[in-house]
Amino acid sequence: MDQWLNYHHLLYFWTVAKDGSVARASERLHLTQPTVSEQVHQLEKKLGVKLFRKKGRQLELTEEGQRVFRYADEIFAIGRELLADLKQTSSPTANTFTVGVVDSLSKFLVINLILPALQSKNQYRLVCYEGKHDQLLDDLVVHKLDLILSDQPVNLNLTVKAYSHLLGETTVSVMGTRDLAKQFHGPVESSLKSAPVILPTLNTTLRRSLDQWFDKHGISPNVAAELEDSALVKVLGQTGRGLFFVPTAIEKRVSQLYDVVTVGRIESITERFYALNVERRIKHPAVMEIAKSAKAELFR
Repeated sequence: MDQWLNYHHLLYFWTVAKDGSVARASERLHLTQPTVSEQVHQLEKKLGVKLFRKKGRQLELTEEGQRVFRYADEIFAIGRELLADLKQTSSPTANTFTVGVVDSLSKFLVINLILPALQSKNQYRLVCYEGKHDQLLDDLVVHKLDLILSDQPVNLNLTVKAYSHLLGETTVSVMGTRDLAKQFHGPVESSLKSAPVILPTLNTTLRRSLDQWFDKHGISPNVAAELEDSALVKVLGQTGRGLFFVPTAIEKRVSQLYDVVTVGRIESITERFYALNVERRIKHPAVMEIAKSAKAELFR
C-alpha cells in the first residue's frame, strides 16, 4: 500500500456510513449509485479490508469499517475547523455571522442572546435562519451556519461532529391579561386546573415538560389553542384567550411589550438553552460574546 489516501473515496464511504445506504448517500452527494458504490469499493481495495456488510436493506459497518469511520469523522471535523478558522481570518465576508434558530424559541430570548455579539467591536452582519433542530444541525455540520441556538443539546447517538455549550437555564412563568390574572389568582397548580391555556405544540421541548408537569399534578388543561410559534403565543395571549408560558428570564420584557402580568411560576420546570457549533471549545468571537453575556446577564 502506498502512502497516499484518496480523500474523495473516504468522503463517499463516510457519507454512506452516516446515511446507512448508498441510495441516500448518492442523493446527498448528487452522484449516481454505481459511482458511489465503485468509489467505496476502491477504498476497500486500497485499505485491504471489508468496510460494510448487508443487514436487510441497510448497510452495516464491519469492525474495520467502524475504525475507519472514526478516523474519517475526525479528519472531516478538522477540515471543518480549518475552513471556519480561515473564514474568520481571511474571508472578505469574515464578519458575517450566520445563526440558525430553532423555530419554537422565544424571539425575545433569541434577540437578547444575539445582541451582545452584534454590539461587539467586530461589527458582525447577522444572517439568521429559522428551522427544526435536526434540519439546522445538517446545515451546521456542512458549515452553512456558524451557530445554532436551541433548547436541546446535540443527540449523543448521532454521528455528527457538533458540540453543545450550555448558555443557561430558567424556570417557566405563567402569564396572562390582568382580567385573567384576577380570575385565576392563587397557587398556579389550582389556576391551571380551570383556566384556558395556550400551549406550545407537541413537537416542542417545553410542551413535553408541561405535559409531564400536568400529569404529575393531575391537571387536564383547558386548551384554548396550540401554537408552535412563540411570538403568536404571546400575541394571542395578549387578547385574553388564555394563560401562556414563557421563560422566566424574559417575563419582565414580555410584560412590558404585551401588557400582561405574571400569574405564577412553575419552579420545577427548567428550560435549558444551548449554543451548538462544530468547536469542542468555543473560539468564534461572536459565540464567545453570546456565551459570556448569557451567563453573566440573561441567566444569572
